[in-house]
Amino acid sequence: IMKLLNLGCGTHYHNSWTNLDFVSTGKNVIAHNLLQGVPFEDNSFDVVYHSHVLEHFNKKDGKAFIKECHRVLKPGGIIRIAVPDLEQIARNYISFLEKSLEGNKNAENNYNWTVIEMYDQTVRNYSGGEMGAYLKSNMPNADFVYSRIGKPSSSKGNYPSPKPNPMRFLNPTKYLQKLKDLLMSDEEKKALKIGQFRLHGEVHLCMYDRFSLGRLLQNIGFESLEVQTAFDSNITDWKTFELDAIGEDIRKPDSLFMEAIKQ
Repeated sequence: IMKLLNLGCGTHYHNSWTNLDFVSTGKNVIAHNLLQGVPFEDNSFDVVYHSHVLEHFNKKDGKAFIKECHRVLKPGGIIRIAVPDLEQIARNYISFLEKSLEGNKNAENNYNWTVIEMYDQTVRNYSGGEMGAYLKSNMPNADFVYSRIGKPSSSKGNYPSPKPNPMRFLNPTKYLQKLKDLLMSDEEKKALKIGQFRLHGEVHLCMYDRFSLGRLLQNIGFESLEVQTAFDSNITDWKTFELDAIGEDIRKPDSLFMEAIKQ
């Protein structure tokens, strides 16, 4: 039986896999802080997969995370990674920029979205950011936007908010924090709020394309790099798990899908 590991699974996972995320999103999801490594022995799994997780680590932590993926894979095992594709975004940006300069209004709408897609999740200081506001607006280019992010029913994030803690009212640190709040200026409160948000996992700290992701994998010891589609994989019975595609719908169409083999 193949041993399959899905890291940072969010709310989208398959019960045939071992599923981990920073918080448990279901009875078959193990809660674990992936910044502290992958909690399994060396050479434990035939496949390691993660989707839209790596970009939430800075470059140093991302490299350490991929090293952990390499460590827990068996020799000959497969790693499959999905990340937002910086190359796709850059090509769209140049194309829509040039057409917008020629007065093409449709291109201008797509340009506006592409700039949000490129920067917002890196620089935002509140949940959802400009992207969330745009998605709630009367989008003039809804078809294009959904072609980038997937249909609304299949675009759940990888970082759900922790479940409410009924014991929070008995936590003395809550009252200590209230006391501190009374002593802070409005600017200090604002800075604290932004800092807490940017540390909680929603923002993107790095971006990848075919070259940079491939180089990272090679430097850690992976070989046989291959760009895949959402539907294609060297993983046995890949389509049946519906992790990157549900039927004919790609969950995250803005993705670069890359696989490699542990030497």
